[in-house]
Amino acid sequence: MIERPFSKILIANRGEIAVRIIRTAKELGIKVATIYSLADKESLHVKMADEAYLIGGPEPRDSYLNIEKIVSTAKKCGAEAIHPGYGFLSQVPEFAKRVEEEGIVFIGPPESVQRVTGDKLGAKKLLHSAGVPVIPGPLDPVSSVEEALSVADKIGYPIMIKPVLGGGGIGMRICWNSKEVIKAVESAMSLASSAFGRAEIYIERYFPRAKHIEVQILADRHGNVVHLFERECSIQRRFQKLLEEAPSPAISEEERKKVTELGVRVAKAVRYVNAGTVEFLYIPTTNNFYFLEVNSRIQVEHPVTEMITGIDIVEEQFWIAAGYELRYSQGEVKLRGHSIEVRINAEDPYNNFNPSPGIVSKYLPPSGFGVRIESGIYEGYEVPPYYDPLIVKLIVWGSDREKAITRINRALDEFVIEGIRTNIPLHKVILNDEVFLNGTYTTRFIQERNILAKLMKYRYRPLSLPRKVEEGVKEKKVYISRVSAWKVSSRIYDKEKILILSKLKRRNAYKQVR
Repeated sequence: MIERPFSKILIANRGEIAVRIIRTAKELGIKVATIYSLADKESLHVKMADEAYLIGGPEPRDSYLNIEKIVSTAKKCGAEAIHPGYGFLSQVPEFAKRVEEEGIVFIGPPESVQRVTGDKLGAKKLLHSAGVPVIPGPLDPVSSVEEALSVADKIGYPIMIKPVLGGGGIGMRICWNSKEVIKAVESAMSLASSAFGRAEIYIERYFPRAKHIEVQILADRHGNVVHLFERECSIQRRFQKLLEEAPSPAISEEERKKVTELGVRVAKAVRYVNAGTVEFLYIPTTNNFYFLEVNSRIQVEHPVTEMITGIDIVEEQFWIAAGYELRYSQGEVKLRGHSIEVRINAEDPYNNFNPSPGIVSKYLPPSGFGVRIESGIYEGYEVPPYYDPLIVKLIVWGSDREKAITRINRALDEFVIEGIRTNIPLHKVILNDEVFLNGTYTTRFIQERNILAKLMKYRYRPLSLPRKVEEGVKEKKVYISRVSAWKVSSRIYDKEKILILSKLKRRNAYKQVR
């Protein structure tokens, strides 16, 4: 009998990440139940799961954020564990707590860890005391405009205003002078209060010429921690990642050793369990790494790490959650080649990136050696307007960075998604920019390289496919016979051969008569 971590799990998510988790679960022989909203009844994750349960209306608060409904569904279907994916409830301590209270395994860090890592300022204080370098700024929250102005004068402009809770770039503001601070503080506090239920903010020094480097961590309940090297996530628009690559093209082996060791130290300091990411700000001019935050979940960009290490991170999540020790020692984790991921969103890059829901009329993903697709869509699928616009991730692997860039450009040229708008043209502009190619880009790459202006001049020519015949309509097909010179010559040869043989037979018959 094949050993498996669980017999049955529930996936409390949707889209491409739900599909991604289903695939690994099925390979392990685990039965999969999933949830869906009214807007997702025809979604790919619903069709692929062994069981699917309607959880509520299209709005996230009625479905994918409904803790009690999800927990009761897991109990009803007999799931031993719940995988939260990313987003939605994946980093909500109350959800992890409710799952654990019902005797169900939470496939991710426990509530105690989530409370520590979810409090950004609290985590910063803890790690500062543990000797981990943190971004310059006070370790206490700011509660007024006057206090914010005082802090800004002390640490110097520009500054970054951040909410104490939350993530994903929500509520973050860059201020270059006192006027901008006055405007930003109140709006940031208001947004933090509505989004995270806590209006507290804190202030840090902002480094315009910085890189976003993150370390992938695996940690078990037995005190073992390993890193799976680093990822570079500096290509961002409005603090949202667009493209990721692993390893970083900008750091040396010595710097790689330094940042990965820092990542492991952070994980041990917060007593981390399961898969997680420790994020750092890297200042190329000084070679300094500063701790940013811990993302206590599977990351959108985890596939690039899987491609360079050969380790299925979701599978490791299952084994760790089931109580097993890590199946790899640090010495067994090897880095091979280079990987790049682009996030393909249903949005119009030529119209201020407005969402582009609708029916996917044509869908032909690329393939070939070193090409991987993580998708939640199919031809005929209707992209709903209620959720994050991410619909597909294109990931490639190459023996080196140059090969990976060539391969992802080729793959994007093959990609056909019609019926909705996507940001594929934006990725083509990024991937062919000189600063991206030399790897020296920073978090201000989009602004500094005028990428959006270049996009407006870029003429995107997707692969053109023939028109699909509508269902029920028959087209008359006209076949034009083609003359094959090879066939004609062979037939002539055959006729000549027959004539020669008949002449020989007549000649032999004549000789016999004589």
